[in-house]
Amino acid sequence: MTTISTAAQGLDHTDGRGLQAVLLDMDGTLVDTEDFWWQAEFSLFAELGHELTEADRAQVVGGPMSRVIDYLLARTGVDLAPADLTVLINQRFVDLLAGGVPLMPGAERLLNTLNAHGIPAALVSASHRHIIDIVLQSLGAQHFAFSVAGDEVARTKPHPDPYLAAVARLGAEPGRCVVVEDAPLGVQAGQAAGCPVIAVPSVAPIEPGPGRTVLASLEQLDLELLRSVVAARV
Repeated sequence: MTTISTAAQGLDHTDGRGLQAVLLDMDGTLVDTEDFWWQAEFSLFAELGHELTEADRAQVVGGPMSRVIDYLLARTGVDLAPADLTVLINQRFVDLLAGGVPLMPGAERLLNTLNAHGIPAALVSASHRHIIDIVLQSLGAQHFAFSVAGDEVARTKPHPDPYLAAVARLGAEPGRCVVVEDAPLGVQAGQAAGCPVIAVPSVAPIEPGPGRTVLASLEQLDLELLRSVVAARV
């Protein structure tokens, strides 16, 4: 994992109840890149003679690359090795990023609020390290204590490993770290890690349920809500 700034500054260890950190997904949550991933996958497979559908999009959104590749190969029967298809999709995605990455509505305000109140934020993504480093040029690396990439953990989302790694690195407690996600697999990972989850669906729908709060936009997410979902768990 690449350190962006000093981790664990501002952690609340005082009473065992307060918000300690916010763990943020990247694609579709903070930056509007889910369309970029879909464009990369859709256009590549069109060139290979296969038309992907919106049903396929719902299956791949928010998934780790290995799972996406396995699904697309099984769905289309394309005669490519998984490693080769991974390279092709990643390169096409990087090409689309060349024009810059648009932030999701409310993302900049949320990050500035966390910084202003000394609440550590970690970026936890299923994307690979080289993709995260490119996106951070638009998102702003200074906003994060560190980032965790999908190729830096043994198991990525929907497994809890990335979020558990971030919690451990912060020296925090899972129940006092709020996960913010846009996709069902990410929500599953955050909840499996024992963290309260705030979901802001981008493509696939997410229903409210125990341990998770669903919002229409990051613009609805403020410090009061972050603190309240932690207070409800302790």
